[in-house]
Amino acid sequence: MDTDGDEANRAASRAARADGGKAGPDDGAADASHGPSDPDINDLLAKLDALSDTVDEGHEREKVRQTISLVERMPGSTAFTTRITKYTSRDMAEAFVGAVLFALPLLVEGGVFEIAAWFAANTPRGVPVFLIAHVGFVLVMTAGLLYFADFRHIEVRHPILGVIPRRYAGILFVSLVTSVFMLLLWGRLHEAGPTTLEQVGRVAVVWAAAAFGAGLGDILPGESQGEDIYDIDIDFDRNDDR
Repeated sequence: MDTDGDEANRAASRAARADGGKAGPDDGAADASHGPSDPDINDLLAKLDALSDTVDEGHEREKVRQTISLVERMPGSTAFTTRITKYTSRDMAEAFVGAVLFALPLLVEGGVFEIAAWFAANTPRGVPVFLIAHVGFVLVMTAGLLYFADFRHIEVRHPILGVIPRRYAGILFVSLVTSVFMLLLWGRLHEAGPTTLEQVGRVAVVWAAAAFGAGLGDILPGESQGEDIYDIDIDFDRNDDR
């Protein structure tokens, strides 16, 4: 038996374990390529999100989504209640419900007419400065509610034109359409013969409340089930190419 050779091998193995903190530059590069030295569930979810963006087939993306959902439900994980990555048709429906709930009280208030008249009456050099400022307030308020109020950690994925978050645009659009629809439905848009600028002002006033309600209705329940709208669009385009 080659006892000397075995003993030499065991000695080399013990030396390698003792020298574990002195890895060469190539070993360090290999470790760095595998991610952070102290990973957690959020790091795993980030890797899975990146993987979902690289796969081509719909069923492959669904498998990745199922894995993400499984990780989020793991004991000790807070990702399920705090993290939102997808934007689905159900999110748009929740935004619509929230917009209706917050807009309803304003539809029976005469104060909407008074504010709209104020917007129309204050137009230095023909510019409705207060109306423009109000629209800017709605835009900033909605962005602050979604991305700075810390109700949920909302990730921006696949923004429109590379700049505008889809959830932000969706909430603003759904709430605006809801405001116009309800004002028309209840006969409040044309009541008392308003000017066109006053009509725009009425929509803007109701829109402020509707946008706030749409944002809360979307994010408070957490991440919705279903397929991301972006993935549905990709599948549709891919089928056309075939």
